[in-house]
Amino acid sequence: MRWKNGLNMLDFEKTYTLPFKFEIPNYIQEFLNKNFLIKSWVKFVKRYLYLNLKSQKLLEVSNILPEHNYILWINISAPSLGDSLMDLSSRIFLNGKKVDLFTDKKNSDLYKDDLIFSKIYTEKKYVVQNKYDLVIIDSYSTRSIHIKADIARLIPFVGMFGFFNGPEVNRVLFSFHQMNKLLGYKKNESQINCMAKSTISVSNADKKIVQNFNLPMHFISIALGGEWSYRSYLNWNKVIKEIIEKDIDLNIVLLGSSNAKYISKEIAGEFPHYNIFDCVDQFTFNQTSQIIKKSQILLCCDGGLMHAANSVNTPIVALLARLSSEMQLTDSVKAFSLYDKNNVNNILVQDVLMKYEEASNFVRIHRLDE
Repeated sequence: MRWKNGLNMLDFEKTYTLPFKFEIPNYIQEFLNKNFLIKSWVKFVKRYLYLNLKSQKLLEVSNILPEHNYILWINISAPSLGDSLMDLSSRIFLNGKKVDLFTDKKNSDLYKDDLIFSKIYTEKKYVVQNKYDLVIIDSYSTRSIHIKADIARLIPFVGMFGFFNGPEVNRVLFSFHQMNKLLGYKKNESQINCMAKSTISVSNADKKIVQNFNLPMHFISIALGGEWSYRSYLNWNKVIKEIIEKDIDLNIVLLGSSNAKYISKEIAGEFPHYNIFDCVDQFTFNQTSQIIKKSQILLCCDGGLMHAANSVNTPIVALLARLSSEMQLTDSVKAFSLYDKNNVNNILVQDVLMKYEEASNFVRIHRLDE
């Protein structure tokens, strides 16, 4: 019991307590019920001690102030493109400040033409030390703290996730609410919830590449494949069959990365006489985001392209598993979502078609309003 009280004195609750005063969708209670606490305690102590070992603890501050004009944001904990877009979504609050980004190499191209980030770094040796007023650190992982100590050893810092580790949360809302807190709660809860969404900037060069591909004027897109089987829908061919039976002139663009090449070839071969355009593994993520922006609707599972659609304001028919729509989406995106607690392949084709019809009606009505 004494060791447990000692951990509480070190603010162990920060690992599962939201760092701001507003509630957001979360699975914190489910996390606590699964008895992951011992593992979390060990990780917390390791991070707490490392923060002190690297002489960083006393540099932690609680706010981003007006005089913090030159900022370095370290974001290397986001394991995927979608997570990166969500975790960095609140950067729009820093408009007017000069902000550089240090991130993982595989995520760096997302922000090469960003409206907020001035320079993107993926190697420590290129960062000019001690020129920043403040550092934003994604989390207090030992890797993040190590990088911060190496490239901005004496610079004060704030944390986004900080010690928070383990429980699933809506990452976009977490990012927005934490940034709002760091800036002194300039917006209320309702304002944040209504505006929270990820964003992505597409360069003119990427737009031109997409334009030169000569896609049709009007089309829908379908994101195929996926990194995880429980988030990879296997019945898109059945969905396509039903859709084109109702509209044989419909243009359909297939999107995805290399893990979707096999299924895209199967679909193209199954419907050789219809307007199927196979764009799988032919474009960068940003270029694919531009294709999605030109789409009337994106049908997708939870993944990077879903977050790309949210970033460019394209309506989505989203198939979700394990993480519900409340955990993945926000009020400012237009989504027609379906959810299964285990696997997207438990979602019926007819249910996907119903959501597609809802989305189509929404697009049709809003096009008439233009």
